Amino acid sequence: MNKIFLLLTLYFLALLNTQSHSQKITTSNTGTVKITFINTVKGQPLALNTGSYTNPFGEAYTVSKFKYYISHVSMAGAKGDVNEVENYYLVDESKPETLHFSLTINAGNYNRLNFLLGVDSLHNVSGAQSGALDPLNDMFWTWNNGYIMAKLEGRSPQSKLVNNKLEFHIGGFMGENNVLKNITLHFPPGKFLNIQPGKTSEIMIEADIDTWWQQPNDIKIAEHAVCSSPGQLAKKIADNYSKMFSIKDVVN
Repeated sequence: MNKIFLLLTLYFLALLNTQSHSQKITTSNTGTVKITFINTVKGQPLALNTGSYTNPFGEAYTVSKFKYYISHVSMAGAKGDVNEVENYYLVDESKPETLHFSLTINAGNYNRLNFLLGVDSLHNVSGAQSGALDPLNDMFWTWNNGYIMAKLEGRSPQSKLVNNKLEFHIGGFMGENNVLKNITLHFPPGKFLNIQPGKTSEIMIEADIDTWWQQPNDIKIAEHAVCSSPGQLAKKIADNYSKMFSIKDVVN
């Protein structure tokens, strides 16, 4: 009789544990944040091929290609950092579907966004990859030089190259000319990201090309119309464009 009672007790305990485990699986405490990038020039929406722009040195230019890598995105706030492991996104102005992506994160309030501008050193030497890191995306040089972290192409009357070509392919992940940039964007005063279970909030980020030309380094098209390999010039341009991002709005 005692054995039967013991077996029944163990059975009901197992049943309760299964129900409890099932409840943990189906109960969600996460929400979604949609991150949208708005590429601009001096605050005006970028228009590939048709827009005409002037840099701080009075040099006119147009833009035919503009894309860059965003990786290791995380949110931070009162509950600390919430990271997605190894997330890589290629933002490409010519492909509207790449101008936004979504992350699932824990519910709570957050006041800043962190990401790496570029592709980390490990994945520059990891061999053939897929998705955003696929070499077919035309953002990869060689296993030695790695990924192009950001690309800006167009034309300018001040360019001395054939067809007045303007071509910045910025890369380099080793040594003093490493162009990788850790970016932290703080939300505007009074703004915060409120992630609620099962709901979607949005962060809109402006990326202004006008920053590529100046502060801290003066980059004049007449002097530097092309940059297509790692080195001091690439590092200077990266120092400039690392400041192109700002939070435009947060919508809960």
